[in-house]
Amino acid sequence: MKRIFKTKFNAACFVLIPVCIGINYVGKLFASLLKLPLWLDSIGTCIGGVLGGPVIGGICGAANNLIYGLTTGDSITLIYALTSFGIGVAVGIMARLGRMKTFPGALLTAVAAGLTAVVISTPLNIIFWGGMTGNVWGDAVFAWSQAGKLPVFFGSFLDEVIVDVPDKLITLLLVFAIVKNLPKKLTSLYDVDDEVESLD
Repeated sequence: MKRIFKTKFNAACFVLIPVCIGINYVGKLFASLLKLPLWLDSIGTCIGGVLGGPVIGGICGAANNLIYGLTTGDSITLIYALTSFGIGVAVGIMARLGRMKTFPGALLTAVAAGLTAVVISTPLNIIFWGGMTGNVWGDAVFAWSQAGKLPVFFGSFLDEVIVDVPDKLITLLLVFAIVKNLPKKLTSLYDVDDEVESLD
């Protein structure tokens, strides 16, 4: 367990964090401008989690929301820093468990990240949006659930699942392809298993 959360706070990590935040920012802006049915705002978070572990992933996720919210005036985005933090931590843990080394493992990581987002975001959606996500596809499912007199929590949960699970699936498969093609010389900078041999 200690190894899972072990973090190298070296120069490579201090460079990685702003790069990942930038990737998140561009992805979110891109999805927002094109009105896509996905978020695309956690690609950088997941890269940070895979390379740097859960602590770095969490920092990348939360910082992205805080910066995006403060620079665009979208104050509600600040609250969802909790969700982004959770996604980064979940992906980082799965990566440390070796799940991002294979394609099936990446799929499992995507499910873990998606469900983490759903569990954290659903109560926030109910508190701030009456259960909706603001996503066209997800909110259509929510409207259907309410027309069928289903509980708000259940409708909001379905709303999140419809959006977050496919989003994280696309995100993690993209991240899997990116990280797999990074040079070993670069990825080794974040390897917490590297130990300095004793001269005794």
